Amino acid sequence: MGIVNITPDSFYSGSRKQTEREIVGRCSQILDEGGTMIDIGAQSTTPSSTFLTAKEEADRLMPALKVIRDEFPSAMLSVDTFYADVAKQSLQEFGVNIINDISGGQIDERMFAVMGELNVPYVLMHMRGLPQTMQQQTGYDNLIQDIFYYFSERKAKLNQLGVNDLIIDPGFGFSKTVEQNYELMAYLKYFHIFDEPVMVGISRKSMIWKLLGSSPEESLNGTSVLNSVALLSGAAILRVHDVKEAVECVKIAEKISKFDK
Repeated sequence: MGIVNITPDSFYSGSRKQTEREIVGRCSQILDEGGTMIDIGAQSTTPSSTFLTAKEEADRLMPALKVIRDEFPSAMLSVDTFYADVAKQSLQEFGVNIINDISGGQIDERMFAVMGELNVPYVLMHMRGLPQTMQQQTGYDNLIQDIFYYFSERKAKLNQLGVNDLIIDPGFGFSKTVEQNYELMAYLKYFHIFDEPVMVGISRKSMIWKLLGSSPEESLNGTSVLNSVALLSGAAILRVHDVKEAVECVKIAEKISKFDK
């Protein structure tokens, strides 16, 4: 899953795309390098970000979706939004294929019910609080058990509403310290208990560059290492900035996994 940020303030400067030419060029790059999904987001979720309203997000997102659909009509599109109305408009007007909600239905309480109407896959991510407050909410009784409870409870609610096509995202970097992110990675192989595909998004995140004393721009190698660990631990989808390198990780991990049955 290649990332397209229709934002001026994404944490990784290399991913910010705003003009039509930049958006088309980025989507073309994702597909040419072997990406199978394009994830479009119009809202930054860094701790320093300020939320757009649903209307502001839609006003930024819908023109980009039109450009992408016109240029790449058969591309599998994921929309990164926590607003139910934006999710619904994206599907109705542009036939998007996946809704990717970082809040797990916590920011817009209508999201779960709307997903029950839309009948498209829903990425359910783990996060506490809001992006602006999440790093003050890293106290867990037991990190893995608490996250498992979160997913069990929300999966049950979604299933009751008729949402059965789920993707689990453990939420690396959201409401977790650097240490907790690595603990989560170590236990990733146990997320198979939910019997849903697991998506991992660690691309150039602070868990890498804070540990290595570098920066997002210098974190490609660390990203590839962690993507490989995630794949060998059962991840089904990688959400990435650097598609070519991630595809290489997939090919190598698949070759190893063929012998490890």
